[in-house]
Amino acid sequence: MAAVAEGSHGAAQAASSAAAAAAAAKEAEYQKDVQKLVDLLSKLNPAAKEFVPSSAAAAPSRKALSADAPVFDYGLIGGGGNGGSFGYPGADAGYIGNQHQQRMRRTYVDNERRNGYFSHGRRRTNERARRGDREDSIRRTVYVSELDHTVTEERLADIFANCGQVVDCRICGDPHSVLRFAFIEFSSEEGARAALNLGGTMLGFYPVRVLPSKTAILPVNPRFLPTTDEEKEMVMRTVYCTNIDKKVTQLDVKCFFEELCGEVSRLRLLGDNVHSTRISFVEFVNAESAILALNCSGMILGTLPVRVSPSKTPVKPRVNRVVYN
Repeated sequence: MAAVAEGSHGAAQAASSAAAAAAAAKEAEYQKDVQKLVDLLSKLNPAAKEFVPSSAAAAPSRKALSADAPVFDYGLIGGGGNGGSFGYPGADAGYIGNQHQQRMRRTYVDNERRNGYFSHGRRRTNERARRGDREDSIRRTVYVSELDHTVTEERLADIFANCGQVVDCRICGDPHSVLRFAFIEFSSEEGARAALNLGGTMLGFYPVRVLPSKTAILPVNPRFLPTTDEEKEMVMRTVYCTNIDKKVTQLDVKCFFEELCGEVSRLRLLGDNVHSTRISFVEFVNAESAILALNCSGMILGTLPVRVSPSKTPVKPRVNRVVYN
């Protein structure tokens, strides 16, 4: 009997050890998958992130008074004799309490109306509409990975245009990496479904993978897009730069590109107190200089490697504000 008990105890220990090893292996695999996801997201182009305006954030919930709220009898607190209330003999406590509560209700309703409480329903409706548009955009978008670094957005859009009308095409990732990834949005869901059949197509030296996208492409503000032939020509001479050191000045950026590429005609250096780096739009005098500027991606500007890509918008001249006395 002792031998049987000892054998059972050993089997239980072995099973427990095997379960612990399996749990450890599962945890290690999970951490590995998380690290892969972190590495992938760290290479995302900021322009490919979906922007959620602050106005779309959920407003704090407010609780209104119940329609059947009980009437508080103030006569029960500090009341005098003969049903007195508030120290006034002979006053009707129930009537005074009811009148006081009605005044409080009217004050509450007025305050909520001033605070926009009654417009929350309309805001929720608009938020649902925006969410619906975003989900529709995701259904019309595909994710392309294993993309050769020699493939441009124009060439990629031309290839996938055979599946349907391409609304937008964004290539993301490290410009000095051999492989990158892209998001392609179509005008219809049929185009996105047809694009899935292009998985395995050789583009450059590698076959691409095409999957349904889980995110939408951030649309460019239409107010910033070129509207005239002159502005379209300006876009051809403009590059978009990211990951710029905050200590770098506008003059530093101008000198950097003029020394390596050519004369700069207009430049905008933008940033805020939230992000750790800044962005810039650089317009050159000649389009050839803008092409040379693309080769500067990865070079150190300040203390960080700058990323350079073609701009989709022109650098419009500043409008002087009119000061009224």
